[in-house]
Amino acid sequence: MSVITIYPSFKPLIPLYLLGGIMFVAVMFYLVTINSSQIWLLGFPVAVDLYALVRHMLLRSTSLAIEGELIKYQSGWISKLQRTMVIEKLQDVRVDQTVWQRILGVGGITLETAGESSRLTMEAIDNPTAVAGLLHQKMQKRS
Repeated sequence: MSVITIYPSFKPLIPLYLLGGIMFVAVMFYLVTINSSQIWLLGFPVAVDLYALVRHMLLRSTSLAIEGELIKYQSGWISKLQRTMVIEKLQDVRVDQTVWQRILGVGGITLETAGESSRLTMEAIDNPTAVAGLLHQKMQKRS
């Protein structure tokens, strides 16, 4: 039995990393050319990159594994959340993509089963239509 593990993509964070890098270069250029002692200005690009790094680590601590007839969702960095769904009970698979996400090739996927806590959403995964197609195939096999 093969296990397919899906992680959120870091592609939406690329603009943040670039913004932090550009800000760092701009502040360094300003400090060198003006001979300024305003070193505190480096705090802005560092804060942007730290925010992007924390978001990246949080994304990497989330996974969706398709393991035979089970879908296992895990999330959390310090405290963990784990949810298991049986493909047999899966009723709907929805893919959501904004224009920007379509350009990047990422999107969100929502899985829905019957019950009160029936919805599971995973944002910013690579090629969400392929994942939805795989789940639809598995749903068809059970019929």
